[in-house]
Amino acid sequence: MFYYLTIIMAVYALLTLLLALVGTVSKLARFGARIMVAYILLVLCALYGVVASIILTVIGKKGIAQWTVARAFRNTMCPAMGVEFEVENEDGMWSDRPVVFVGNHQSELDILVLGRIFPKYCSVSAKKSLKHMPFLGWFMALSGTVFIDRANRQSALTAFDGAAKDMKERRQSVWIFPEGTRSYATSPMMLPFKKGAFHLAVQAQVPIVPVVIQNYSHVFNIKALSFESGVIKVKVLPKIETKGMTGAKAEIDEMVERVRKQMGEELEAMGMGDTKKRN
Repeated sequence: MFYYLTIIMAVYALLTLLLALVGTVSKLARFGARIMVAYILLVLCALYGVVASIILTVIGKKGIAQWTVARAFRNTMCPAMGVEFEVENEDGMWSDRPVVFVGNHQSELDILVLGRIFPKYCSVSAKKSLKHMPFLGWFMALSGTVFIDRANRQSALTAFDGAAKDMKERRQSVWIFPEGTRSYATSPMMLPFKKGAFHLAVQAQVPIVPVVIQNYSHVFNIKALSFESGVIKVKVLPKIETKGMTGAKAEIDEMVERVRKQMGEELEAMGMGDTKKRN
């Protein structure tokens, strides 16, 4: 078994190296090489996350498991890909706890964005199917991810009940992508928002903190098979209080619309980025 695993890893490494060499003159080969590097780094960080989550749970520090692994991924992936971030009002990620963070959801590269900005004592939410994914799913399950079954409303409500309890008892924040799925947008736009994040914030009586991620199709564009170095801007918007809100439909609808409008305006103001890495 070890012999065959070694052969597979050697072939994977040689193919990645070959694509990287050809990638100096071919955009498509560069895309392939970077995807392969990104995947192997993700697997390694997820395996590290499994071990880290177990150890941190044993010593009573499970709340920082996802932050720990996020930073490991950022510290390996960003130098490998030549991706940099400019974060405005980053203190807004840390000034309150617990909160519900909401961010726009563009592509698989969002995991790298989270690697850069993810705060301590925060858990990400994800679709339930990811729980069964090798490596990444194991880490997510062990580190306290809030898994949502969007096809089962009762199951989703139960997951949010558990998240609200954690927020109250352990002061654990939650990160949710309210679009519910990746947009793969190549212009500054967002899909319609789902209401789960807003119901959770009201249920737990905690603030919502919107986080706007610049459209980064200049860095990663899966439709165009493009993966380049570049700078991605991120802006943390002022928190929105929910204390005293009852969760009435009109109340939630108004908050969803207001937050989406604020984020959309900021996203448009950021414009499109530059593929050239800054000095």
